[in-house]
Amino acid sequence: MLQRIAPIALALLTAPVFAQDAYPSRPIVMVVPFPPGGVADLTGRPTAITMEKFLKQRIIVENKAGAGGAIGMAATANSKPDGYTIMMALSSISIIPPAERLFDRKPAYEMSQLVPIALISADPTVLVVRADSPWKTVQDFVEDARRRPGKINYSSSGIYGTLHMAMEIFASAADIKLFHIPYQGGGPAVSALLGSQVEALASGPSAVIGQIKGGKLRALASWGDRRLASLPDVPTFKELGYNAEFYIWSGLFAPAGTPAPVLQTLRNAARQAVDDPDFKNAMAKIETPVYYLDAPEFQKFWDKDAKVLADAVKRVGKVEDKK
Repeated sequence: MLQRIAPIALALLTAPVFAQDAYPSRPIVMVVPFPPGGVADLTGRPTAITMEKFLKQRIIVENKAGAGGAIGMAATANSKPDGYTIMMALSSISIIPPAERLFDRKPAYEMSQLVPIALISADPTVLVVRADSPWKTVQDFVEDARRRPGKINYSSSGIYGTLHMAMEIFASAADIKLFHIPYQGGGPAVSALLGSQVEALASGPSAVIGQIKGGKLRALASWGDRRLASLPDVPTFKELGYNAEFYIWSGLFAPAGTPAPVLQTLRNAARQAVDDPDFKNAMAKIETPVYYLDAPEFQKFWDKDAKVLADAVKRVGKVEDKK
């Protein structure tokens, strides 16, 4: 009898251990460090929904906005590295630490506290104004800005956020002075423009394409190296003679120290997600091209982009919040 009971007892003792090792065994939180309606949110939600299919667990999108994304990024960087907290971040992830150091402040997080899972999309920003604005072209905009230095205002997702940096790079290239009004994310920044609280905005195409096609906003130029397929009539700053190039990319990250097998599971799910027809359709609806890179290639891409942005932060210098 004892011989028969012993294997059963051993099985009962070891079963919970194997259950605990299974990943994922409960819902995952995907932090979006911006409010709903911005590029990270619009990309994060279809990514989460599609990855659920392959992980067999729910992924809860949690918007943790504030400080140009620093609050949500810091929360992710300092969370438990167990695979149950991941983040859909933008290129601003590389801007915040060097910007904080300009002011001799300790950054809320360091990039070394985060590891890449996959790059999901990359798009150049576009300069948009309301359709009823007096500026029909970039030349109109620049000439007016030179006549009235610091009088044309624009919204952004926050100080040193992606949208702020794009406008500062353009302003520097055009030798004009604009007035910056930061908001708590890309969504509120677009709403501010639509609500006539500001006069211009640099935005990811996905957040404004509907308003452009609906006749409420006008795109003057893009920061890409070539024209956007979704906006073929909109010139790039480069072809207009301005040395201004900037991209908003969306990528998945996890806290550093997340176990390699867990990261591999997340990488596999991300790879399967970007190939899924439902995901492709969701991204097509917001006219955002998928630009997928697995973790090793994404790390190289991130390192190169981070250096470009750190150099841009130094070139822009200290910019105080005027709001």
